[in-house]
Amino acid sequence: MAGEILWRPAADAHERTRVGHYLNWLSTERGLVMPEYADAWAWSVSDLAGFWSSIWDYFAVSANAPPTATLTDPRMPGARWFPGATLNYAEHALRDTSDRPAVISHSQTRPPVVYTGAQLADQVARARAGLIRLGVGAGDRVAAYLPNVAETIVAFLATASLGAIWSSCAPEFGTRSVVDRFRQIRPKVFLTIDGYRYGDRVVDRTAEVAAIRAALPSLEATVALPYLGVGVPDAISWDALTAEAGPLEFSPVPFDHPLYVLYSSGTTGLPKAIVHGHGGILLEHLKALALHGDLGPADTFFWFSTTGWMMWNFLVSGLVVGSTVVCFDGDPGHPDVSTLWQLAADIGITSFGASAPFLMACRKAGVRPGRDLDLTTLRAVGSTGAPLPAEGFHWVYDEVSSDVLLASISGGTDVCTAFVGMTPLLPVRAGEIACRYLGAKVEAFDERGAPMIGHLGELVITQPMPSMPVGFWDDADGSRYRAAYFEAFPGVWRHGDWITIDGDGGCVITGRSDATLNRGGVRLGTSEFYAVVEALPEIADSLVVHLEGDGDGAGELLLFVVLQPGCGLDDDLRGRIGAELRRALSPRHAPDQVVAVPAIPRTLSGKKLEVPVKRILMGVPAGDAASAGALVAPAALAAFEAFARGRNAGTE
Repeated sequence: MAGEILWRPAADAHERTRVGHYLNWLSTERGLVMPEYADAWAWSVSDLAGFWSSIWDYFAVSANAPPTATLTDPRMPGARWFPGATLNYAEHALRDTSDRPAVISHSQTRPPVVYTGAQLADQVARARAGLIRLGVGAGDRVAAYLPNVAETIVAFLATASLGAIWSSCAPEFGTRSVVDRFRQIRPKVFLTIDGYRYGDRVVDRTAEVAAIRAALPSLEATVALPYLGVGVPDAISWDALTAEAGPLEFSPVPFDHPLYVLYSSGTTGLPKAIVHGHGGILLEHLKALALHGDLGPADTFFWFSTTGWMMWNFLVSGLVVGSTVVCFDGDPGHPDVSTLWQLAADIGITSFGASAPFLMACRKAGVRPGRDLDLTTLRAVGSTGAPLPAEGFHWVYDEVSSDVLLASISGGTDVCTAFVGMTPLLPVRAGEIACRYLGAKVEAFDERGAPMIGHLGELVITQPMPSMPVGFWDDADGSRYRAAYFEAFPGVWRHGDWITIDGDGGCVITGRSDATLNRGGVRLGTSEFYAVVEALPEIADSLVVHLEGDGDGAGELLLFVVLQPGCGLDDDLRGRIGAELRRALSPRHAPDQVVAVPAIPRTLSGKKLEVPVKRILMGVPAGDAASAGALVAPAALAAFEAFARGRNAGTE
């Protein structure tokens, strides 16, 4: 499985990196000597109490009341972390009140906004005082229909400081999607904008805002940020909310007190409302961002995300490790796909994150940011949202920088972090994720629930993590939570991805396990399929679906492609697609049909909808197979529904 080595750690990585400093600290303070990363990982998942208490101590977590233990009852679900402790996430995010930039916010709707640490603290204190005037207290919900801008971070931290519960949706979400999410949690206060610019397009959201407000009877107040300049009727202005200065205080809450509610994609039903706690998120993000991302006060941290994706929450936690956080709101492809790279050059970003599809789109477009722009400050590039194929790794090292640490990471909204990713102590190999994260007991299970090395299996987690959800909203007995993760392998978290783990701990994620291609016993993740198909110059995007047969094991393999402008789908291209798949994968993975479609349906976080499309092809109406409001372009489903109708008519 091992790919070509594209980057190696410096010889003095243990002295220069935060994880190296942490391991040296463990040696000095705890008498634990672990010369290799593999040793540290094995210890971190075998001595959970020792590892997570070391994270607490190493990062000097501030607690109003100390914990009585680190972990009680380590079973899943049900593990309880740091009982007795009280703390507040926002206090740790606002430790730096200096004049150093804390948040840099760029937008295609308005000029840039920059808050120093002192200004951010002042704005949070003002927003906190405003929320108190609106009657917000511990346990109340504050729902935001806001873009990725500085004020959104202010509102979130003010909410958290009170022990109130935050939840956000990006303004591109349609009315139904927002209502399906927010109505579950019954918010007291609604924060919104009036509209935004996306590239050169003006998007007025006042009609959606009115419909959302009307559908949320729990609302007692609406606060509007005048972003587009249209205005929201009968709303309190952002300036009024933050008009009065107030003390910067932090209400101490229990370790597992809800911090925010995130949501599953909701493509096939009502989104799951996933509750995350103050302490679990704090410890996990300290570990992930500092020890794996190597982020600290000298860094300027960027990840392209909207407020409807967990990567926004992950980005904001750059503040808890002391980094400057960079927000961007707008179209990353306007005026072309070099826009975000230009931002990195202009600001001096040191750690740049985006989705794997974005990086592959840059490769496809022939962008050469490392040659055309000054990216000398850049030392890390992050990728998530989908598996990054080997070609994407090579593009980063060929066209961005040969010196950066490429961090291909994978995790989920469910834990608001990554399970697997990078470490500055290990080399980067093409197409491979470097390691399992410290404290994450990730394994590949076969059908019987036995762990495997070197073979494709179900990605599972066999030991608890502090950032596993506190629970689902309105799931008092935990039945929906258990059904979501623990039914397949009792006491073990099943995540729903295919993973291969090699003997050195390196990993390859090959797509969702419920979208696996399995013909005649040859099992293949969809990401490998896409890497082959989308490498062809005529193909802009693709989606593959396997319809199982009547027991012969072959079934029918359908490939849908979006063609590059000016290209047509003819027998020659179909033949070359099949030949390339036979050569690169196996003869069984040549498609039975190749069909051109205008667009591939994706969730708002960029994931392809293999399973909903499969259901449509099996006769399920598009409206039942996928929630339109959870998609980037709901109209993309129409082509698949039409194809299904044609197929069914032909078999009648």
